[in-house]
Amino acid sequence: MTYVSADRASGPTRRTTLTGLVGGAGALLAAGCSASPAAAPTARRTARAYASASDPTPGVMTLFKDPAFNFNGLLALGGSGYGASEVGEVLTAVNTINKAGLSAQTYTETFKNLGDQLRKPPSSGEPGTETTRFRALRAAQYYAQALFFVLGSDTPGTEEELYKAGRGSWDAFCERCDPVPVTARIPYGKTPLPVWFFRPDSSGERRPTVILTNGSDGQDVDMWTYGVAAALQRGWNALVYDGPGQGQLLFVDQVVFTPRWETVVTPIVDWLTARPDVDSRKIGLTGLSMAGDLAPRAAAFEHRIAALVAMPGVLSPWLGFPPEIREILTPDKEKTNSIWNKEVVPELPPSAAATMKKRFEPFSVPAMLAARQGKMFTDFYTPATLIKSLDITDVVGRIKMPTLVLDYDFEQFYPGQPRQLFDKLTAPKDYVKLTAATGAQLHCSPMAPQQHCEVVFDWLQEKLSGR
Repeated sequence: MTYVSADRASGPTRRTTLTGLVGGAGALLAAGCSASPAAAPTARRTARAYASASDPTPGVMTLFKDPAFNFNGLLALGGSGYGASEVGEVLTAVNTINKAGLSAQTYTETFKNLGDQLRKPPSSGEPGTETTRFRALRAAQYYAQALFFVLGSDTPGTEEELYKAGRGSWDAFCERCDPVPVTARIPYGKTPLPVWFFRPDSSGERRPTVILTNGSDGQDVDMWTYGVAAALQRGWNALVYDGPGQGQLLFVDQVVFTPRWETVVTPIVDWLTARPDVDSRKIGLTGLSMAGDLAPRAAAFEHRIAALVAMPGVLSPWLGFPPEIREILTPDKEKTNSIWNKEVVPELPPSAAATMKKRFEPFSVPAMLAARQGKMFTDFYTPATLIKSLDITDVVGRIKMPTLVLDYDFEQFYPGQPRQLFDKLTAPKDYVKLTAATGAQLHCSPMAPQQHCEVVFDWLQEKLSGR
């Protein structure tokens, strides 16, 4: 018998609704959470408008018909402004994928091959340090693209290998920076946090420092695009790290997310404040994507943070899942998992099944290991409960430092939540909505990271300059 929630008994069955909801590849990642953009706030927003568009990705912004693949393609393309991709390389890959037929397999294979090519010396001449450096950075981007969809490919078991290829490229890039970023392993439970501390020079001058926090599925190369390069250009330090559920801690050490992100950030702040080249009065904290929830949670308890940026503001990551998925979770673990395994999983198309594996792996090691074997996880209750526990509604009032909340036209994952977080803040606050008028629409402005960084670092400069 198909389970039907009591308040929707007269409507479509859960099975029918779920199949329709996630029938397209990546629908849960990019389209399943769509809603009308939140009403424009009266607080700050970007002022200039160059064009207008009612479609989230009009014209040439549609690289792929599937919104999840398209979003990731745009993210790769956007990295070109900071050297983290090459427009021609990305568009050639897009053409190759579309010609072969868009799928997780063709996407993963094409971008992996591109990463492999860039890790080799160029065909003409001996590569200089800068050539090798930025080829490695672009390789890290392309391996990250392949990694994102590998669980839906024919070789899901290569996930850790793909992560290590991207990590190796990132490290190769960092080793050729001048100065080379300071690396360390900061204590965190039984598994230390890897950090990369970038400085504009090796003078030892005390400088403002920004801690850059990634989301639920980003890689370190994304932090270069969304903060490191911008910080260095302004003479600031920048720290990148892998926390639980991210990067090395997830794919290698098998440590999943924690709802107590202050336990992650506080030892990082301890490490920074002990350094003579860090102005401990001027430490900023940013959170990209789901870290728009994690960073505010940390800032609610770690008051040495001088300024906070949520990109976008997120109160509850669980609400980023469609209601048909959230309704599976009940207070009873056995009942929840029975619904999942008997009523939902058998009806999921392969593309939707791959999406669920990707969405849940940072919250469950068994789910990740099953996905690498081409299997669906059977325990929905445990990771779903963890995701739900990330809700920060009750602690937002503890945030004391100036806070910037970003929002985006056509925000796919957390529509309405940035404004809700902004409204709950009692600290000094600003709200900026990045818009389609300047090509900065969609979650995290994938086509406009330079605009994104201009807004964030101009605001940080203003808030930290007087401290």
